[in-house]
Amino acid sequence: MRLSTFLLAGLPLLGQAAVPPAHPYADATRRRIATAQDERQTATLLPFLQSKNAAYRAAAAEALASVQDKKAVPALLPLLQDASPAVRRAAAYALGQTGDSTAVSALAQRLAQPEASPLARRATYEALGRCVTKASVSQLYTLKPPGPDSAAAPGQAWALYRASLRGLATPEVARQAVLLLGQPGPKLAPARAGASAALTRMRGQDSVLARMALPVLLKAVGSDPDYFVRENCASALGRVARPVALAALLAAGTKDPDHRVRIAALRALPTNPITVVSATRRPGKAANEVILQVKTREADSLRVRCAGRALGARLPQESLTAAEWFLKTPHDTTNSDNVMDWLRYVVGIEYSATAARHWRTRATLLQAALRHARAEQRSAIADTIRRRYERTSNQYERAALLTALSEDPAQFDFLAKEAALTTGPTVVPGSAVAALVSLRGNKRFPAARQADFTAVLRRALAGGDVAQLATAAEALASPILVPAPQPEDLAALRQAQSKLTLPREIEAWLSLQQALDKLEKRPAPTPAPVGPASQHPIAWAVVQSIPVGQRVQMTTTKGVIILELKVVEAPGSVVSFVSLIRQHFYDGLYFHRVVPDFVAQGGDPRGDGSGSTPYNLRSEFSQLTYGAGAVGLASAGKDTESCQFFFTHQPTPHLDGRYTIFAQVVQGMGVVQQLEIGDRMLRVELLKAAR
Repeated sequence: MRLSTFLLAGLPLLGQAAVPPAHPYADATRRRIATAQDERQTATLLPFLQSKNAAYRAAAAEALASVQDKKAVPALLPLLQDASPAVRRAAAYALGQTGDSTAVSALAQRLAQPEASPLARRATYEALGRCVTKASVSQLYTLKPPGPDSAAAPGQAWALYRASLRGLATPEVARQAVLLLGQPGPKLAPARAGASAALTRMRGQDSVLARMALPVLLKAVGSDPDYFVRENCASALGRVARPVALAALLAAGTKDPDHRVRIAALRALPTNPITVVSATRRPGKAANEVILQVKTREADSLRVRCAGRALGARLPQESLTAAEWFLKTPHDTTNSDNVMDWLRYVVGIEYSATAARHWRTRATLLQAALRHARAEQRSAIADTIRRRYERTSNQYERAALLTALSEDPAQFDFLAKEAALTTGPTVVPGSAVAALVSLRGNKRFPAARQADFTAVLRRALAGGDVAQLATAAEALASPILVPAPQPEDLAALRQAQSKLTLPREIEAWLSLQQALDKLEKRPAPTPAPVGPASQHPIAWAVVQSIPVGQRVQMTTTKGVIILELKVVEAPGSVVSFVSLIRQHFYDGLYFHRVVPDFVAQGGDPRGDGSGSTPYNLRSEFSQLTYGAGAVGLASAGKDTESCQFFFTHQPTPHLDGRYTIFAQVVQGMGVVQQLEIGDRMLRVELLKAAR
């Protein structure tokens, strides 16, 4: 065959369209495996682990990662030695999802053997991190892979992260993470990412970090090319009580080119007054004290200046993070002008146009002013908040201003009046009830209003609004908020629960049941009535009509976002999303939750985070991971997903294997970063496949 003939042999004839590859779910066996996953049928899936077809073995193993049945562990263990790298990887992932400590020995044995697939190697390491116990955590750093292994360092780093998430960090785990963080070069960037993430999750190891990690953290926060590493190092430095750590945080918070690092540094800034010990010794105790006080004031001033500069940031996330820092940080109220200066900055004519655009920043600063004000100043500040409340038509700003008023017990009656509203958006009365609960936790709350507070909770239960039900139930179950609940309160909880419609209102049902379990001192939680697959089976004909790589255009008030659907990994979730799009369900809905440097969440028909569809979906956990721009389904627990979804602002690996990923942002990540609460989805539509 001539070369030209060979090159053309696999191409379609001129003018003839290329034949697209067959849809994965055109395969009846793949559908049976996915259906068994959806129905949580372990017994149906196990035989597929022995299939001669490696693709079926891998699909069945990954299906068991969603089922999470420890009875499948003995059948999964042999697949760690499977001839197919994809099967080995899927089996390791499924074992990690079970979290079964009986898998530790087999996982460690596999890691001691050669592994040609870096993906399988890393999956095995992470599974080990998910399965080790306090007694076996040393396996994470004593294992030595045979020969050169490019996946060993990243795998070990992420295994340390998984163990640290589970509270298994020890001084030696911290030391190993520090060693990995200090490894230079682009090839070891994944190892530095995992190690830095692990250091942010090590509970109870602050003194260890200060002793052994400080030099490495200081270097990485200022020079690592990966913003994810730099922001993790900033978070870890926030737990190191050293002046040099403060200096690094101030530099990162003002000079780093990536807003995600600046936000992490702002969050990590100490909120308590800083004591800076002078290195200069002068004769006389009094002189030493004067030097110490000056240095302490300088440090505090630098913190305030760093956060104050961020208040004027153009990005809402950054501005809000700075305001939240002021809210958490106690200030010197002996200076009578201190809080009023804040107030003038927030609402005065001199308030900058840039910061004024961010209503959440303004509301949070008003809350900070009210929290830190002297008694004689509170009335004027509260009046300012209420005037703003009356002027704005933004329901979400009104909700934030009600939250601000929760700092002043004198606002109880106003909040109670707003909680009783029965017309208008549910966001406002729901937020008013939440503000009253927060106010009750205020140390200035007058004991004489306890009966009035309990009456508000009872009215909320009787009203039946799902958001208020959940808030009231949690408050009634708190002995601090309601020291002496009455028998009629338990009866009210049961009655409210009996009126809920399942599975649509599963979140409120769970809140009520958790309160009942606590008040009745039940030894174990009551199982949730999760909707079975039969109440909303996967529509396979629709799944097969959705091409692999199908894209969705979401036009928002901030711009256009393009998503690519993951129909292979999450067919049930994707078909639900597509069906809702075709019904124009999402058109006009709000983004109701935005957490800076974490997620932007929307898709709730109520607009307050309590809404749903008449059905629940089953969780579809795959080997996809939560990087920046991953699109996941919100839930109240496994198998309770519905219509609400979220975008991640940055990698959020703690969500891996816990929330379904059904899409990925492929264009418009800048728009995602700009989204604020109250922004809307103007139109969501399926895009035609490119020819």
